[in-house]
Amino acid sequence: MARLPAGTVTFFFTDIEASTRLLQHVGDVTGAQIFADHRRLLRDAFQAGGGYEYQDQSESFLIVFQSAKDAVRSAAAAQRAIATHPWPEGAMLRVRMGLHSGEPVVAADGYVGLDVHRAARICAAGYGGQVLISERTCALIQDDLPGGITLKDLGEHRLKDLARPERVYQVIIPGLPAEFPQLKSLDVLTNNLPFLQLTSFIGREREMTEIKTQLATARLVTLMGPGGTGKTRLALQVAADLLEQFPHGVWMAELAPLSDPALVPQTVATVFGVREQPGRALLDTLTDYLRARELLLVLDNCEHLIEASAQLAHSLLRGCPKLRILATSREALSTAGEVAHRVPPLARPDPRRVVSLEGLTQFDAARLFMERAVLSKPAFVVTDTNAPAVAQVCYQLDGIPLAIELAAARVKVLSVEQIAQRLDDRFRLLTGGSRAGLPHHQTLRAAVDWSYDLLSEPERVLFARLSVFAGGFVLEASEAICAGDGIAAEDVLDLVGHLVDKSLLVTEAVDGDLRYRMLETIRAYSREKLTATGQADLVRRQHLDWFLALAEHAEPKLCGPNQVAWLQRLDLEHDNFRASLDWSRSTSADVEAGVRLAGVLHRFWVLHGYLREGREWLEGGLASQASSAVRAKAAYGAGVLAYHQGDYARAEPLCQGSLGLFRAQGDLLGVALSLNILGSVARNRGDYVQATSLLEESLALSRRLGHEWALAEALNISGVTARNRRDYPRAKTLLEEGLGLWRQLGDNWGLAFALGSLGAVARFQGDYGRARVLQEESIALRRQLGDKFTLAISLNSLGAVLLDQGDYDRARELFEECLALCRELGNKLDAAAALGNLGIVAYHQEDYARAEALLKESLVLWKELGHKHAITAALSELGIVALSQGDHQRAAALYRESLDLAAEQGDRLGVAKCLAGLAAGAAAQGEYALAARLFGAAEALRESIGAPMPVSDRVWYDRYVASVRASLTGEDLAAAWAHGRALSLDEAIRDALGCYDLLYSGSAARQG
Repeated sequence: MARLPAGTVTFFFTDIEASTRLLQHVGDVTGAQIFADHRRLLRDAFQAGGGYEYQDQSESFLIVFQSAKDAVRSAAAAQRAIATHPWPEGAMLRVRMGLHSGEPVVAADGYVGLDVHRAARICAAGYGGQVLISERTCALIQDDLPGGITLKDLGEHRLKDLARPERVYQVIIPGLPAEFPQLKSLDVLTNNLPFLQLTSFIGREREMTEIKTQLATARLVTLMGPGGTGKTRLALQVAADLLEQFPHGVWMAELAPLSDPALVPQTVATVFGVREQPGRALLDTLTDYLRARELLLVLDNCEHLIEASAQLAHSLLRGCPKLRILATSREALSTAGEVAHRVPPLARPDPRRVVSLEGLTQFDAARLFMERAVLSKPAFVVTDTNAPAVAQVCYQLDGIPLAIELAAARVKVLSVEQIAQRLDDRFRLLTGGSRAGLPHHQTLRAAVDWSYDLLSEPERVLFARLSVFAGGFVLEASEAICAGDGIAAEDVLDLVGHLVDKSLLVTEAVDGDLRYRMLETIRAYSREKLTATGQADLVRRQHLDWFLALAEHAEPKLCGPNQVAWLQRLDLEHDNFRASLDWSRSTSADVEAGVRLAGVLHRFWVLHGYLREGREWLEGGLASQASSAVRAKAAYGAGVLAYHQGDYARAEPLCQGSLGLFRAQGDLLGVALSLNILGSVARNRGDYVQATSLLEESLALSRRLGHEWALAEALNISGVTARNRRDYPRAKTLLEEGLGLWRQLGDNWGLAFALGSLGAVARFQGDYGRARVLQEESIALRRQLGDKFTLAISLNSLGAVLLDQGDYDRARELFEECLALCRELGNKLDAAAALGNLGIVAYHQEDYARAEALLKESLVLWKELGHKHAITAALSELGIVALSQGDHQRAAALYRESLDLAAEQGDRLGVAKCLAGLAAGAAAQGEYALAARLFGAAEALRESIGAPMPVSDRVWYDRYVASVRASLTGEDLAAAWAHGRALSLDEAIRDALGCYDLLYSGSAARQG
């Protein structure tokens, strides 16, 4: 290794693109010759440029150059040689290349640090024939480029294993292709993997190859092993290498922070943005979302939730044929089709044999120790003198990566010989002098015990107290919760830094902020230490108090201009909220604070879709001895969550209970909010009289209180209620007042809702220009908020406006986007609406067979959901299709069924549609006077509610009206039309039913 270039060097990595496919195409013999020619051509170019061959792996090279210019010149020469070589027909070899310059540490066994790997990561983002370089290399050569070569800035890209985005440049070589597809960076490949790895991945090449092979044939592979063996890091590395093989991405669900098995499906659903749907199991919704997707799901840390994880994996694999799962656990999931892959410790040297410096580098455990030791202490060097001690440390720690990393971190204060001696002493203490055959977790405990013993007393105290955090924490939280009784708040920062340095805490950047967390193995150890201090309940109470204060501070922010930022903040701390709630439920002394926390979090749970979980926390608190004020808010929150689940039977008594408690306390704001939800429940059940009464009381109360958010919400709900009753003037008045309040409050969720509702009113009133503007603004807000669920509603609404205007192509695009979103989210409600609208588009494009199929599919969903209003509309639209196909009897039967439902609900617009449809049927059979009466009644009914006939319906309507006008004298036509206009709603319905009986039931003599 003495020949290794030192100082500033340039790493040059090459890789054959699609080598496996090439080998399959040409066969082994020709393939071997092609690969041999490839190696010869590249070696000639490297040697001519003065490169040092650092790694050679048959299909790839890692070459080191002392000069960046020489490295780029050699890359150009190599690509020209490959391009001009006479390869066998159909077997053109394509090699991608990546270069990066840095100043790596030179250890006894080679280079140490991420600079070594950066060139490979840059290379992996490119394509065969492409040469990519890092910003550092560009800076070294941009003023002195080899002859004819230019550089193209490709911008910043996130690359696997690199903490920060890398600006990448392409080397443009004269005479060779310069245009390539977009780089295969993490910004392009779909995933949520945490790639902010601050250290390189060592070894495991054989395990990675085996796991990839197993995943190619088995749909569930579980990585098994004790804590600290590196199961998670190995799973991440395998998943990252497979990114290009899964069109719908690679996704990780972290289960370690969870304690409730019921939260496993919720956690996985949250990864994909899948939300609960009313009246439907979340697992079914998640299965629907994943069914057609080809992706890899990583389930990390399943051991403490083994049954729930196994059930989830079994259900998803059974229902999703293209899904693969890679799980990590201390034991197998034991489900059908599983391949259990035991993750062994890293290969370790045997100190009982003479171990040379050269021989030490053949063992991954030793390589890991040496690299981490150099990172901890750059001056650290492995020599023939201390090599046996390195071997002893790795052997005693059984090659367990976490234990080795903890040991390597101590080289700042101890020699390797001292480390080996202390570990040996500690093992004898823990194992009674015999280490043979003991489980690896005891070896890991020994390593952590030893690491703990090296801490100062303040570090030990803080280390134990930090175990109360689940899912990580920010510095401010640790200062508030863990200070006191021997630790000053101002000392916490330094102590946290010490724990990070000693690998007992890890850091992660989230949206520019630094968070800290313990590895779960370390956290479990830390919890034992906290319990032993006798301070566990005190620290947990302080944890609960701090997170309760955070939630109470955030609660009003969820209704203001910074609501997105606050929702993200609360989501980051969700595991801490869960931990606080779980602890408060387990101790009678702190039930009040826990129920209070749950009540405060209810809006967060609604907006982020944690409906079932939130209800469990809230309804559990209702049976506690918490104060009536706290229980009132919990009952209200539980009622809101039940309402959003569509569980009206439970939502109503919950909100009635909160209403009674709020009234008893004189909490008028609580009364107003409870009335809002009760009004919404009554409206959705079709009881508009009760809904109007409840909402009028809420409006009056909110105005008297001057509470703008409660008033804006009441105006939204009241406006939709008036719209559903076809009272468009009142709906418009209410919604416009609410719109002004939402803008003033800066609440984009409420604003988007009001805009969409107003757009629907404008559409029904025939003001399509205004309807379009309103819906487009609503869509823009919902896209900005990332709220896919309500975005689907807005897409449907805007599509309906364009449909009414006759822009069928654009309407279809919106409905199809909506349908795709709904299927992604498992949203049956809006999927049914989109299907119906697509059916109407097909009708207008005269594809009647497709129209009928789509409308029938929509009707099935509406009936499954029990949505009477939508069933009425779907039947009416099917009637139009039947009319257009000349099937008048089928059309009349559909209109009759729709009319019955519309009359039952008091749906005047629905009645008007049925009257016109039955009139068309009467005209088609020569009953022109009867048709004129029904057309007149339909016209008057639409006028009474301010809902003119949409342009899209005028085609069939005008055709049948024209036939009536052509068949009746002016006097007879006017009389029949006026007769119909004079009918009351009930009289018009009776006339229409009589028309049906007359024409299709034979129950009465025909009348003129």
